[in-house]
Amino acid sequence: MKVIRTVEELAEIYAGGLTQASLAKVTKGLTPLYRQMIEASPFMALATVGPEGLDCSPRGDIGGVVRVIDEKTLHLPDWRGNNRVDSLSNIVRDPRLALMFLVPGSNTTMRINGRGLVSNDEALLSSFEMDGKHPRTVVVITIDEVYFQCARALIRAQLWNPENFSDPAKLPTPGLMLKEAAEDFDHETYDREWAGRAAKTMW
Repeated sequence: MKVIRTVEELAEIYAGGLTQASLAKVTKGLTPLYRQMIEASPFMALATVGPEGLDCSPRGDIGGVVRVIDEKTLHLPDWRGNNRVDSLSNIVRDPRLALMFLVPGSNTTMRINGRGLVSNDEALLSSFEMDGKHPRTVVVITIDEVYFQCARALIRAQLWNPENFSDPAKLPTPGLMLKEAAEDFDHETYDREWAGRAAKTMW
């Protein structure tokens, strides 16, 4: 298999493909329209890097996955999850992060590159109260650059087309995947109790 190993080789293959719009869309902070897109997003992927390697984690929240503070600052509450804290462990050692936001129904995604810090400031945690509960930490994100991604990938995937949605009954359950990884795992109990457990620990 032929392998490309230099930036110069890539440049030859993709010569002439970079448009003015690809460069002009990058800003150092949120513009009013970029802010509108970010605030409309209930879901994003958070990518971080640490000594053990890379991590990419899904994040979602009702009413917007992040809180926009100003054109350079976002707050991301860390709600209940699996307690692996992979992303947070990376951020406290290497602040670099990347975000990709999805807006249901829109084929345009938003991307942010920046830096984060993890805070457990009591006033900040309290400001995110939901159902009487607070996140245990909040990631304070400083934006270095922000831009939108063209719609081709989501159009090709037909991501929002319900005719292409997978039938959950034909997919492996989380319990079955756990059993595959650990043969003695009680997958039936895990799957049976999951919905109730999640409802009690959403926040």
